[in-house]
Amino acid sequence: MARSWASLKTVAGFFSAIVLTQFGANTSAIAADTLVVHLGLFTESVSVAELQKAAKTGELSGSLQPYAQGLSEQQRRFLLGALGMNIPMNVVTVDKLLNTQIGTSILNDFATALVRKDEAGVQALRSALVLGSTAPQGLSILSFITAYPSKRLEINLSQAFIIAGSLNTAFWRTQQFMLAIAPKIDPKTSQIAFPFDPSQPGNAEVKILNLSLNDQKRDRQIPVDIYWSTAATPDKPVIVLSHGFSSVRTDLHYLAEHLASHGYVVAALEHPGSNQTNTNLALQGKTSVMKPQEFLDRPKDISFVLDELEKLNQTANQPLQGKLATNNAMVIGHSFGGGTALEIAGAELQLERLKQRCQKNLTIFSEGEVMQCIAQKLPENSYQLRDTRIKQAIALNPTTSLMFGETGLTKVQIPTLVLASSADKTTPALTEQIAGFDKIPSPKWLVGIVGGTHLSVKDPNTTLDQIGKPNTPISGGEVVGEQAADVRKYVKAIALAFAAQMTPEAKKYAVFLTSDYAQFASTSAFPFRLITQIPPDAMTLVKEFVDK
Repeated sequence: MARSWASLKTVAGFFSAIVLTQFGANTSAIAADTLVVHLGLFTESVSVAELQKAAKTGELSGSLQPYAQGLSEQQRRFLLGALGMNIPMNVVTVDKLLNTQIGTSILNDFATALVRKDEAGVQALRSALVLGSTAPQGLSILSFITAYPSKRLEINLSQAFIIAGSLNTAFWRTQQFMLAIAPKIDPKTSQIAFPFDPSQPGNAEVKILNLSLNDQKRDRQIPVDIYWSTAATPDKPVIVLSHGFSSVRTDLHYLAEHLASHGYVVAALEHPGSNQTNTNLALQGKTSVMKPQEFLDRPKDISFVLDELEKLNQTANQPLQGKLATNNAMVIGHSFGGGTALEIAGAELQLERLKQRCQKNLTIFSEGEVMQCIAQKLPENSYQLRDTRIKQAIALNPTTSLMFGETGLTKVQIPTLVLASSADKTTPALTEQIAGFDKIPSPKWLVGIVGGTHLSVKDPNTTLDQIGKPNTPISGGEVVGEQAADVRKYVKAIALAFAAQMTPEAKKYAVFLTSDYAQFASTSAFPFRLITQIPPDAMTLVKEFVDK
């Protein structure tokens, strides 16, 4: 059900070959007829006619033969397969994608493989991709060449293969899915006036109460930051935040502050067995990266924190006395914390299929799948850890593909919102969020962030380590910090609107949980999507990919 090595080769091959043909021109009136390929000290001119012949015959002959001798057998297969491959994306899709943050990033990366004297590579790439996608068969290597506006293309092939390998193998299918769920713009509804801006902070001053809670039964010391304000009232749910694997409780600091400014009490806890501190100790050889028990302890951490908050709620002379609705709580989790949120919402851990699958070669897995495979050492095949005090759940880029088996997500018992980012390498959207969302019972909402990456929703202060990080097929290339400000703004709006569904203000905020608002909030860098059911045509795209 996960991405196969074959699909990796196909996609990487396509883009390696597209680099061969797409760099180096200026006007669509002149199609490239000669390629100059640089591979180390080796330089070879290749005619477009021979590329066309290679696409038909499946052989690298003629002037391609000496060039082919400089490639590995795997690279030869890449190139031949890619020459005959079309990407089923029309000009509208390509144009929209290239205008997103991630599309611009890809163009800039590919431009580094150009061998040219000017700096017009990005513009030329954009033009050729758009024009090439107008061909009847859609975008292909050869339609790209035909559209490329110069007679001579020069590329650094080694750099081209490096860049091609960094692309997410699910990337293009995910873009197709996001296009398939794009709202049909109706002029009558596109001018909707929204009553206020839910992304703006509330009027209350936010305070933070730092606690260190000791669960003696499980020997776990759990740090908790409680965000609150004098606007807090018991008719609003307590909100618990669960961070991702190898992370910290301040991951969603901006979101906690935003919700607290509107009168919600937010408890951001740290899971001691899967936080950044634990990972640092593991790197020093002092502990394991994560114990299987953590899949059970994380939801128990949330239940324990709710128990302690209830004690605080009944403690005299405490500023939060009488303001904590611990029996009417909401959970928000990111990444592995998103999986934790779904667990406590009722999703059942189903590990039989996970244990079988995780015996296979883990090099073809995403980071999210490798992390889920740690659960294979748990003794039982199923676990139910629902806490009935949790009445709503938000799962941001959650892990779901292996840990919940075939039917675990069907047991979610509360309204749930799932967020998926189209360029997420760590927990790829198609396998980790979108396929799972289809199994969750309604009421539910799926939010798509076109151009978002795995860490785009995180607080900027927790993504500083991404600066200068290499872009690889499984990590890096993260759109974070100021670049992702639009994403965080939208997350603040929908999280507030979702929390409000548990209050007397539910109707007032419901309009922000609609595709109309998603369209309104979209930017050129980040088009947003929001649906409550996956349309049949979009689900076909998911199944075609996931079932491979």
